[in-house]
Amino acid sequence: MKITRDVVRVAGPDAITFLQGQLSQDVAAIEVGASAWSLVLQPQGKVDAFVRVTRAGDDEVLLDVDAGYGAAVVERLQRFKLRVKADIEAVGAQEMELSWPVSSNAPEWDAWRVDVGFPAMGRELTESTIPEEAGIVDLAVSFTKGCYTGQELVARIDSRGRNVPRRLRRVVVDGAAPGDELLVDGKAVGAITTAAPAAALAYVRRDVEPPAEAMLADGRVARIEALPDPFCPVERGT
Repeated sequence: MKITRDVVRVAGPDAITFLQGQLSQDVAAIEVGASAWSLVLQPQGKVDAFVRVTRAGDDEVLLDVDAGYGAAVVERLQRFKLRVKADIEAVGAQEMELSWPVSSNAPEWDAWRVDVGFPAMGRELTESTIPEEAGIVDLAVSFTKGCYTGQELVARIDSRGRNVPRRLRRVVVDGAAPGDELLVDGKAVGAITTAAPAAALAYVRRDVEPPAEAMLADGRVARIEALPDPFCPVERGT
């Protein structure tokens, strides 16, 4: 899937050690030329950005993020840059190939994301999102590296069985729109975050175990499903 994403460059003698303390992924373990997914977290552990990390050189890393969020990544990293010998700069928007371990025939971006369960900044990922809710912890977090900003919440949730108040789900429904509430027994249990023609993504309360039937406010029937498991061992955080 080709998509335009913002690219941020971090380069300098301290680039790797700096990012090692700011990203959830083990940046030092990424080989030159290779990539891995990572989270940039708030000190409280919620999401600032979901990025792909590419090791461009021994002292150079490229971070690509959903279009429109490059400046926010630069600002966030600059805020934690203290006596660090590394430059942080926005490279700009670039068209690139975005691969995922689950196949999909969907040609449109949002339809593809709904099909494979891929969260997007500003939709499924906001400043109030707990990483485990979005189902991307196994892909983007290393549990064997050293400390990084926001680690405490991620580690605590993992140690307690990964229980979170809500989870990202796929919803089979025609004609939904972002913000539409999902109702079970007349009570709101979640809301649509991204809508495609015949399905959607939504955060749903954890007590609604998929597969489950729900309704929209206008009476249309919706089926809540678990996301497809997109992770394979070679792409998990080490």
